[in-house]
Amino acid sequence: MINLLDLSFTELKQFFADMGEKPFRATQVMQWIYHEGVLDFDAMTNLSKACRESLKTNATLTLPDIVTRQHSQDGTRKWLLNVAGGNAIEVVFIPENERGTLCISSQAGCALACPFCSTAHEGFNRNLSAAEIIGQVWIAMQELGWQKSGRRKITNVVFMGMGEPLLNYQAVVKAANLMMDDRGFGLSKRRVTISTSGIVPKIHALKTDSSVALAVSLHAPTDELRDVIVPINKKYPIATLMDACKAFVQDEHRKKHITWEYVMLDGVNDSLAHARDLYQLVKDLPGKINLIPFNPFPGSTFSTSTPETIAAFQQCLVSKGALVTVRKTRGDDIAAACGQLVGEVKDKSRRERILVRQR
Repeated sequence: MINLLDLSFTELKQFFADMGEKPFRATQVMQWIYHEGVLDFDAMTNLSKACRESLKTNATLTLPDIVTRQHSQDGTRKWLLNVAGGNAIEVVFIPENERGTLCISSQAGCALACPFCSTAHEGFNRNLSAAEIIGQVWIAMQELGWQKSGRRKITNVVFMGMGEPLLNYQAVVKAANLMMDDRGFGLSKRRVTISTSGIVPKIHALKTDSSVALAVSLHAPTDELRDVIVPINKKYPIATLMDACKAFVQDEHRKKHITWEYVMLDGVNDSLAHARDLYQLVKDLPGKINLIPFNPFPGSTFSTSTPETIAAFQQCLVSKGALVTVRKTRGDDIAAACGQLVGEVKDKSRRERILVRQR
């Protein structure tokens, strides 16, 4: 049976057409799933009894299972979700005064081997389906109290959890577009963000395939350093990456900008010379720089830059006219902070053994 959470609106209309139903059934079912939080076909009372019976025979609405729930002292919440095959992924909700951000995963593990990220140490198993991705948002909304009216608890969704989103392109774009579709979760186009380590061909494709915001995990201003801490740079070096980013923001229909993510690693990429090189690299592109204090995890060989170093790095950039924020560490007491997500991954990539040899 087909999982309807795997279908876009267009695909859902075709599904109903193949069942001999009118296309408007797709709108009705999406209303139940994404607006009312209903997954029981029998509860979809504006569908005919025959349609409901046919759905029960031919379709399903299946979510990942919740394995554990954790609550941080600062209000951050983390869920471990079973996605089968010996794999579990992590989802994090970060509440703030004016917004609530949900950090979701796109893969079971990650194959990119960035040494400062705990997910890379778990290896890689597989891509998640669109249903497994959109299901993370559905589950979080249910856990937080489904909002049918008033202020949303989840205002922002970021693909910054486990995995490299642009290496699971089709499922990620389908899920992101569902999140922004008014028939889906209806999130603002500025509030759904895909973060990438720099998969250049897919950055070019993303410009035409979706209206999501883009964040780039830069982390180093030179190829020599980025080759070490973001190994995909060997395939897509900085000059190639920057060309793709320039093309992405050149959109006559919508103003676009890029968030440059930069993890602060003590003695590695946090000197004032690095700050000056970083500014030269991004100064001509609209966007902001997000400095991320490194969050330690078991087995890591890196340390966090001192607060004084981070402040000096930020001030150097600001003095040149850059817009710079420093990400506040949230949820570190439950290993929910940036770079700490590990889940449970049945590694098929031998990535952990590669990392051990590199260390």
